[in-house]
Amino acid sequence: MADRITGPDWQEPCTPRCRLLGRCTKHLTLSKNVVNHRSVKRHECLKEIADLVGDALVVVCVGGTSSEWNAYHPSDGNLRCWTLGLTSSIALGMALGLPQRRVIALDGDGSLLMNLCGLPTAMRKKPKNLIHVVFDNGIYESSGGTKTATADGVDFAAVAKGVGIKNAFSASSVSEFKNLFTDALARWEHTFICARVEPGRGEVPPWPWPDVENKYRFSRYVEQTEGISIFQARIPGSWKKG
Repeated sequence: MADRITGPDWQEPCTPRCRLLGRCTKHLTLSKNVVNHRSVKRHECLKEIADLVGDALVVVCVGGTSSEWNAYHPSDGNLRCWTLGLTSSIALGMALGLPQRRVIALDGDGSLLMNLCGLPTAMRKKPKNLIHVVFDNGIYESSGGTKTATADGVDFAAVAKGVGIKNAFSASSVSEFKNLFTDALARWEHTFICARVEPGRGEVPPWPWPDVENKYRFSRYVEQTEGISIFQARIPGSWKKG
């Protein structure tokens, strides 16, 4: 198991749930040593790009990222990916199926580490309409705060470049992230952006929908905006067209 976060800022769990998770969800302040003195906040990055994406379809990983994104850019065009690791693959499939539509993946470091093989797959398919964003906070935030491999030096932008993704970048400030994202929107080429952020969530409401409802709302949104049919009611065999 990965190392749990320790250090001068660690506080003992204060509730039964905190004891179960091995962290204090209310009072825990993560050790700066674990995240290499990162000072960029994920929710600030998301807030900066929320008004730029237009009607893009956005696949967002589960956790704080989904709640923050939906608070800053509420839309039925947001699909939360509950399964860790599949955010980039689902977004890739959408980008290939709707090549005329901008598709954005908002991923996390823990999620991407579960599916690193998705990077060379995306490189091979070269989806011009896909922007893959990874917010790297160095921990598995939703499941107890254990370190990810990026806390020990894994560089996602270097990995992406290594598999052949030409437009692979790192951002270490909110302004740098916004500039890279704005360039990606204008470029219309497959782009990978990794923003190194500090752990923590913005003060926003939780994700509002159950996953099944989110799936249908998203699908109906695609149907309406693309003029296509995804789900159809089953027609009984006895029905005859007048």
